[in-house]
Amino acid sequence: MDKRIYLCLAHMSGKEQDFIREAFDTNWVVPLGPNVNAFEDDLKHFVGQNKEVVALSAGTAAIHLGLIQLGVSAGDEVICQSFTFCASANPVAYQGATPVFIDSEEDTWNMDPALLEEAIKDRIAKTGKKPKAILPVHLYGMPARIDEICAIAAKYDIPVLEDAAEALGSEFKGQKCGTFGTFGVLSFNGNKMITTSGGGALIVPDEAAKKQTMFYATQAREPFPHYQHEKIGYNYRMSNICAGIGRGQMTVLEDHIAHHRHVHDLYAKAFEGVEGITLKSNPDDRFNANYWLSTILIDPEKTGTNYDEVRVQLDAKGIETRPLWKPMHLQPVYVNNPCYVNGVSERLFNMGLCIPAGPWVTDEDVAYIVEQIKACLKK
Repeated sequence: MDKRIYLCLAHMSGKEQDFIREAFDTNWVVPLGPNVNAFEDDLKHFVGQNKEVVALSAGTAAIHLGLIQLGVSAGDEVICQSFTFCASANPVAYQGATPVFIDSEEDTWNMDPALLEEAIKDRIAKTGKKPKAILPVHLYGMPARIDEICAIAAKYDIPVLEDAAEALGSEFKGQKCGTFGTFGVLSFNGNKMITTSGGGALIVPDEAAKKQTMFYATQAREPFPHYQHEKIGYNYRMSNICAGIGRGQMTVLEDHIAHHRHVHDLYAKAFEGVEGITLKSNPDDRFNANYWLSTILIDPEKTGTNYDEVRVQLDAKGIETRPLWKPMHLQPVYVNNPCYVNGVSERLFNMGLCIPAGPWVTDEDVAYIVEQIKACLKK
């Protein structure tokens, strides 16, 4: 194959240029403006649940502002999912707080509710105070067991900051991911379901929280004619240009989600009955993943190969793949952090690959990818 097949390449609707041109024509090229307001409104209506949305410079910024508003500060602990990208945990460290890592359960690969409760009890016993927040992730667009997580959070009166950076459009029991917790986080990085080039958003409970988030995202400037600052703020607002891209992307969001699910269904049919290859799928009908990335586990004993050998061979055939996230409790930067593990995320990391699923991946591409994966199997 002449072309290279990428995991999830950005796909434009064609309308993005109109909104960007409008921003230039009206000189709205700053971190506010009509595109920002309209993009936030589009997102608000998409996620539902009477939530408000604030468009920001990155999903990482959204996590950071969520933590600030939950009062996380130096000396606190925040319970984080271990099996995720570092941006889920790093903002905890920005605040001088300590991420406490929780391993995954098998069904969704996300935060294990049983380990979560065990960790809460143990942290209270060891430190004399409960964790300040719980930060579950909907990994690769697969909803976590968010009902169980929120029930445990409510039992101990700990707020939930929901990382739905990879899960725009994913649903649990018909409700959009990112709307279960006190705050929810979205990402519009270049490889996500939709992109604003870079960018993210914080889903907040009401108008008051929206104003507070905007306050912190614009350097915490007080309402005086002069520049007055009584709290530390950040330059985290999304630009009107990037929001113009987002407005155009919202017109194809449903198409993108449908395409990712279609690609997953093609993989599911193609890998059916292939010994040693397991495609990650919804555990039951409560879960409705967006399948941002399709993911497979490769059993070395049953296939005679391993994920890294397959990755190298696919790369030579023009197919981009990526190992699953290396768990945070195995990362050198967090090696001394408290962690509650069961071996699940480490096993997944040592067996798994992300395979192409984006809007540019065709049915023919899927057939070629499956053919090449099968060619790697030695048993």
